[in-house]
Amino acid sequence: MIIIKTQEQFDLEVLKAGNPVLVDFYADWCGPCKALAPLIEELDQEAEGYSVAKVNVDALPELAQQYRVASIPTILVFRDGSCVERSVGLVSKDELKQLI
Repeated sequence: MIIIKTQEQFDLEVLKAGNPVLVDFYADWCGPCKALAPLIEELDQEAEGYSVAKVNVDALPELAQQYRVASIPTILVFRDGSCVERSVGLVSKDELKQLI
């Protein structure tokens, strides 16, 4: 799993990735984010043809604002440098797989 710490890392690991990237925008204090975390980890372990990344909105508020993340957890899927899918709130593993 890719833990995004800077805008530059996001650009490199997500926007310039050669495969789809599922990005979990979360916060440590967020209950639904904590509930979703095990599903995100499972997807990361099963990942074939895609990557999984996490962005802490408290650490990178500008990045969250750039992608209009107003509620968390928010899952964005990027392909070829563009956000192509969005899901807000607690969802099932199957729903996450369908986004990819």
